[in-house]
Amino acid sequence: MRCLFKLGSVLPRLNGRCFGRSVWSGHGAERKVGVELEGRKLEISTGKFARFADGCSVVQLGETSVMVTAVSKTKPSPSQFMPLVVDYRQKAAAAGRIPTNYLRRELGTTDFEILTSRLIDRSIRPLFPAGYFYDTQILCNILAVDGVNDPDVLAINGASAALATSDIPWNGPIGAVRIGLVDGEFLVNPSRKEMSSSILNLVIAGAPSSQVVMMEAAAENVLQQDFCHAVKLGVKHTQQIIHAIQQMAREMKVVKRTPQKLFNAPVEIVEYTRQVASDKIYAIFTDFSHDKVSRDEAVNKVRLDTEEEVRGKFPQAETFDVIEAFNVVSKEIFRNLVLNEFKRCDGRDLTSVRDISCEVDVFKPLHGSALFQRGQTQVLCSVTFDSIESSVKPDLITTALSGIKDKNFMLHYEFPPYATNETGKVGGINRRELGHGALAEKSLRPVIPKDFPFTIRVTSEVLESNGSSSMASACGGSLALMDAGVPISSAVAGVAVGLISKPNPDKPTEIQDYRLLTDILGIEDYNGDMDFKMAGTNKGITALQADVKIPGLPLKVVMEAIQQATVAKREILGIMNKTITKPRASRKENGPLVENVRVPISRRARFVGPGGHNLRRLQAQTGVTISQVDEETFSVFAPTPHAMNEAQEFITEVCKDDQEQQLEFGAVYTATITEIRDIGVMVKLYPNMSPVLLHNSQLDHKRIKHPTALGLEVGQQIQVKYFGRDPTDGRMRLSRKVLQSPAASVVKTLSERQSISMGPAVDSQAS
Repeated sequence: MRCLFKLGSVLPRLNGRCFGRSVWSGHGAERKVGVELEGRKLEISTGKFARFADGCSVVQLGETSVMVTAVSKTKPSPSQFMPLVVDYRQKAAAAGRIPTNYLRRELGTTDFEILTSRLIDRSIRPLFPAGYFYDTQILCNILAVDGVNDPDVLAINGASAALATSDIPWNGPIGAVRIGLVDGEFLVNPSRKEMSSSILNLVIAGAPSSQVVMMEAAAENVLQQDFCHAVKLGVKHTQQIIHAIQQMAREMKVVKRTPQKLFNAPVEIVEYTRQVASDKIYAIFTDFSHDKVSRDEAVNKVRLDTEEEVRGKFPQAETFDVIEAFNVVSKEIFRNLVLNEFKRCDGRDLTSVRDISCEVDVFKPLHGSALFQRGQTQVLCSVTFDSIESSVKPDLITTALSGIKDKNFMLHYEFPPYATNETGKVGGINRRELGHGALAEKSLRPVIPKDFPFTIRVTSEVLESNGSSSMASACGGSLALMDAGVPISSAVAGVAVGLISKPNPDKPTEIQDYRLLTDILGIEDYNGDMDFKMAGTNKGITALQADVKIPGLPLKVVMEAIQQATVAKREILGIMNKTITKPRASRKENGPLVENVRVPISRRARFVGPGGHNLRRLQAQTGVTISQVDEETFSVFAPTPHAMNEAQEFITEVCKDDQEQQLEFGAVYTATITEIRDIGVMVKLYPNMSPVLLHNSQLDHKRIKHPTALGLEVGQQIQVKYFGRDPTDGRMRLSRKVLQSPAASVVKTLSERQSISMGPAVDSQAS
């Protein structure tokens, strides 16, 4: 279909179906383009909102709309890295809600907002030109949500359109889609309802020329061939979005800024550094006896010696130029070693996995624990069970905007500074820790049984780090879950694959040559072009995350990375199975218990107590958690067997009532008044009984406003008739009024019977 704009001209044909128009206003033109994705219209517009921003776009799918702005300073930042900030914020008004906090306004950021911000950041960051050190901010503002289409993927496309239609230097645009898999059918940008039954949630961002720039996936053991097909399908549809945004930018005649080239070391200093230090650096990187610490120390010693020589040769050189020259040479030697000699700095070949050791049941008191060591990456994982009420309950706005509901499985990732021999702030959580934990949680979630009676929390603490600690967390978490006796359907392992590539001199966005590295070290991640993390079982893939540092990956490289990761994943699973092959048959003896207690309706008021007093006392004294399942069933969660025994004794004592079993329906008893209230009197039929209310309406045939009108006093004994318990609320039904007629029955006095020792009363009738 031809793309038409209301400018009196016909535009060139685009690849894929798209359409567009421009609407002129007093301040400029609003331009819109649209793309048909599997019969659904994705519309992108610019020029109407936030015109002081360098770029602004609104992306709409169905009735869900997201506005994204892009602003970049014109003066460089002193930072020596790309100072990009992406903020995705959920707005309550977009979902037709009001925040429930005390200020009734949006406060702080939620985990979902941070994870979505990272998703957008990883999609656009690789396409900024090298050496662009200007503060840049991307703000994503959700305007409206229809409850059908999720706004996160729209925000990625909005960021792409905002940058592409601005004068900010950026090698985009990109396009992003979500791919689902329902009943064997692949869906593009599926609705929220369709995603609830999908076994695949793949978000993929594509660059021009059918390249991949970012992938994030959660899957339920999806087969490798199905996953690869989903990637190809996603890339195909991203190209339609890219072509539409390109057309919009061309129509707007966008001219990009020409930024200063900063932080580039002079050529003569780089060349002299190469002459002085190349052989020494090469010797370090080919000395396979080094570990992370000794290698870093050796490189730093050469760095200091080289910097001293360079300063002697170039006394006027800036400090940064000297440092950057050494970094350029060091990185060049490291990459050439892999590209040209197929050598890695630790002596492994390109597809080898580091030495792995596993240990379970590390600490006996824990519900489950495991220590996973891969090379110099060490992770300690523990499993904790708690009641279902301890599940994660997102706020109303997150539920309305993203459809996230309660979850009874969570994985929390911790990366203390000592893991890399550093000092730093401890406490709180940063975006990196949150993202790594979310990836490991995605890896394990598909194997967790959906009907498990506890909330499960896995904590992963990185004790040593030299690459791929998030995938080590997935491996360690799988081992700890099996040690805890969680009946997971299969063990899960994860691995990271890296990339060293050589660009085409004629077309820098194309790769001329490359090498894929299995199970990368920290230095290989730092000097490489990709961190491709994949986790799964022997059957299929459960999670994937691809972080790319170059403007895009050809599909061929992506497919090879998936295959190489699959081979390594199976090898790691084989090693893990030597430690523990399947989950424990039963949970540890010191683990928690859940039991259902049946409380008849007639006893429920006694079990709960006045204002819930008995329940609160039970939970405070024993540490159990009690929740009501139905009218007669309560669920009791106890953190230990001892706590459950205490709770059972407490419940038995509270609920026993031998004397009440002797009460006869329709019989008349002598009751003692214990309290006078405005609405009636509180009475006891026998010792140790909790007082029950005898309402004014049941005291006499005539209407009275207060019991004292009948001359009733505390301690006075009156005759009442017993009518059993109310079948709906379990309350004892008594009446004095029916005895004010000649049809009174024979009086039965309980005090004449043998006294029976009673526990705490289990029924009360507070007004």
